[in-house]
Amino acid sequence: MSTMARVALLTLAALLSACASHTPPTPVAQKPRVYAPPSEQFSPVAADVLFRALGLVGTPYRWGGNTPDSGFDCSGLIKYVYNDAAGISLPRSTREMIVMSAPNVGKDKLQTGDLLFFATSGGSQVSHAGIYVGEGRFVHAPATGGTVKLDSLSKAYWQKAYLNAKRVLPNEQHLARLP
Repeated sequence: MSTMARVALLTLAALLSACASHTPPTPVAQKPRVYAPPSEQFSPVAADVLFRALGLVGTPYRWGGNTPDSGFDCSGLIKYVYNDAAGISLPRSTREMIVMSAPNVGKDKLQTGDLLFFATSGGSQVSHAGIYVGEGRFVHAPATGGTVKLDSLSKAYWQKAYLNAKRVLPNEQHLARLP
């Protein structure tokens, strides 16, 4: 897929995920945002991870699942996306992923493709993970009876459960950030 096609798909995905059922309020004295074209840091690998993860939204959850045909649990989804889209083999469980040799990333420095870890059972023991897709959103396979979904880190539940993030893709393989 060409770089231009990837940028067009990324823009379309961002626009579709930002749609709302009501008209947003008019901004008050907001500073105009200047468009910055994608820099040389644009990475087809990060775009592939992003599109593969977003393309699996709606796939049924299945504990122990690790393919689109069988369904996914959270770590199975991550392992599948990284192997399929980037050729990167990751550990199978969230407990193995959170301790793997990869740089930790601050919440304020997240980039597309970073792995997010949560303690959904309380405490500090990792029990859930997702893939950061940008703009405060992540893709994950949340629970039995559900499906793979796009969610927001700004939700109180995820804020409280958040533990850590890891960068699996080298910096040059992430999408460039707009100012």
